Amino acid sequence: MNRPYTSDLTKSTFVLVFFLITISTYAQKANTIKDISKAALTAVLDKNRNYYEDGKVADYIPELGKIDAKAVALAVVNDRGTVIGVGDINKKFTMQSISKTIALMLAVMENGEESVFKKMGYFGTDKPFNHFANLETMGKPLNPMMNAGAILTTSLISGDGQVPFDKILNMVRYITDNPTLDYSKTVYTSEKETGHRNRGMFYIMKNAGLISGSEEQLDNYFRQCSIELTAEDLAKIGYFFAHQCVRFDGDQRYKNPEMSKLIQSQMLIAGMYEFSGEYARTVGLPSKSGVGGGIMVSVPNQAGIAVFSAPLDSHGNSVVGYHMILDLVKQYNLGIF
Repeated sequence: MNRPYTSDLTKSTFVLVFFLITISTYAQKANTIKDISKAALTAVLDKNRNYYEDGKVADYIPELGKIDAKAVALAVVNDRGTVIGVGDINKKFTMQSISKTIALMLAVMENGEESVFKKMGYFGTDKPFNHFANLETMGKPLNPMMNAGAILTTSLISGDGQVPFDKILNMVRYITDNPTLDYSKTVYTSEKETGHRNRGMFYIMKNAGLISGSEEQLDNYFRQCSIELTAEDLAKIGYFFAHQCVRFDGDQRYKNPEMSKLIQSQMLIAGMYEFSGEYARTVGLPSKSGVGGGIMVSVPNQAGIAVFSAPLDSHGNSVVGYHMILDLVKQYNLGIF
């Protein structure tokens, strides 16, 4: 007499389990970056754009102080290499410190990782990006993401005069598949005229024997920081390092899993300067910021993300950019931890 009741209970249980599995599967599908849309990015941008009021545009380089504080852009290159951008996606800004990732890649390609890191450390830091750090104590930069290490890295790229810079620019053009990219002559001049602190680092390292060339090498560093691009271009670079140095369109010319690991690991521990530890806890993704207002993010084996908004926090990172990235990480479960 209990069989009909048991049968009904079994059917009800089956229906409930099927319903829960369906809901769970849908939720997981809805929360993957594969399904990210322009509408979703627009919602994230609109939610966070007013945070610009909490930041300050960098003005220690006079030309940077002229950037529109309200301009904002957000771009993603998904796992299929599709570029999705919203906001002021045609607005160009200078790479600044984000260019350090490209210089490091080239220096290691030419010299080998061991040779490069004999002259600098893999260390993180609790100091600002332009701090002299341990140059006067240990005699070498903490890492290639701080200015001192980046200046040294650029000096290790072979070639006379402007040749090392041309290599960096051409690599940026290759990764973005955008041969029209160039550097801002006005920003370069402004950086060169006001870059006395960087000049001091250059000569301390020259005195220590880490750098043997002339101040032309420092000029190349100023030039690389002045390379202009858009958020969509920058997202392509994030994708490149997230995918073993394979370009967003599948071009594998520079495929190198170890290089990808090196760049992403340095971004993770030092890409956001003294904020890197807290950023790793909240965002948990390899990222690199620049005082031009950009932040580049690599989601390992998944996507590249880029944001642009000029007003910076006290660490030199885009305020709006950080909040947009944080929202994307939460909504799409992107953090690596």
